[in-house]
Amino acid sequence: MSEWLSRDEALERLRVRPQTLYAYVSRGRVGMRPDRADPRRSEYRADDIAALATRRARGRSPSAIAESAIAWGEPSIATAISTVWHGQLIYRGQDAVALSDHATLEETAGLLWVLPEAVRFQAPTESSPRIGRAFAFEQLALLAGQARPSLGRSAASLCADAAHAIGVLAGALGAEAGPDPVHRRLARGWSVGDDGAVAIRRALVLLADHELNASTFAARVAASTGAPPAACLLAGLATLSGPRHGGAGEAVMQLAEDAARHGADATIRRWLGHDRPLPGFGHPLYAEGDPRATALLAAIDNNDETLRSLEKAAIAATGAPANIDFALAVLTRGLGLPHDAPFHLFALARSVGWAAHMVEQIASGSIIRPRGRYEGLLP
Repeated sequence: MSEWLSRDEALERLRVRPQTLYAYVSRGRVGMRPDRADPRRSEYRADDIAALATRRARGRSPSAIAESAIAWGEPSIATAISTVWHGQLIYRGQDAVALSDHATLEETAGLLWVLPEAVRFQAPTESSPRIGRAFAFEQLALLAGQARPSLGRSAASLCADAAHAIGVLAGALGAEAGPDPVHRRLARGWSVGDDGAVAIRRALVLLADHELNASTFAARVAASTGAPPAACLLAGLATLSGPRHGGAGEAVMQLAEDAARHGADATIRRWLGHDRPLPGFGHPLYAEGDPRATALLAAIDNNDETLRSLEKAAIAATGAPANIDFALAVLTRGLGLPHDAPFHLFALARSVGWAAHMVEQIASGSIIRPRGRYEGLLP
């Protein structure tokens, strides 16, 4: 039977700040459950704490640094596209939150792709009755199978291919055809008015890039081999589809449905009691709170009592503030969007960042090929 530690005991053994402990919990590296004596407090699995403490004690040898870089560790790839700096998300020197006050996704693409003007994401003129994730995969795969490799091509040519692929992706995810910015076309596809379109615009800008997250790294790996732009976007989309990445928004939607049926406090206790990371709260890169969530929530009237009570209960149980996945759930329920809208918004917005990293990786001329630290048998 597992031993459980109080928060103070866990912090003492790890010698970290509370925010770091919450980050370990949110990433699933430390199991947590409500304290049975006082449900307002939490307990942490001792075995997980011991394993983390052992890894931290290994020191900073080159191999340890290289291994840690794969999981929220040392910077592993030089990039000028975006970074998280003192709790701010920066797009090529500009504060992404400030940019979201006025910019469109097309203008953000122009910034991230280092172009003199906004990009156009033209959806196919022939609309399809099919919309959704599976159709998006099919459309990108079709483009990838027909496209030219990316090696030896100019940045302008690569950006043109990427813009076309993102336009196809937008149509597959529900954006109507037309010359308007993609947030307005999405709003029309979802039967949302002007105010809703503005909130969608802000969300798209805030989600456009986030340095070397898992899907962006996958897109860069594909780009490093010379894969076509559409194939790089497909690699990013495939990685985004995992429940630990782009699936977090859907998990928050499920959490909200559970809270509506069973109450917020009971739902939070159930999720944490099964050692499941709580979706929608906390982020390893934002110890003081996710600025993307703050910006998006400030632009939305959250009249959803279920989500409000859920946020209050989650913060009380974990001390971790809401992140962008929770904000997307508020946006989705508030505007009456389809249940999978968080993934659609994430995928469409982040495709802009994938394309920027694709061009940057190809320009570097290097292939991404780390070595494995072999722990198996030898002859």
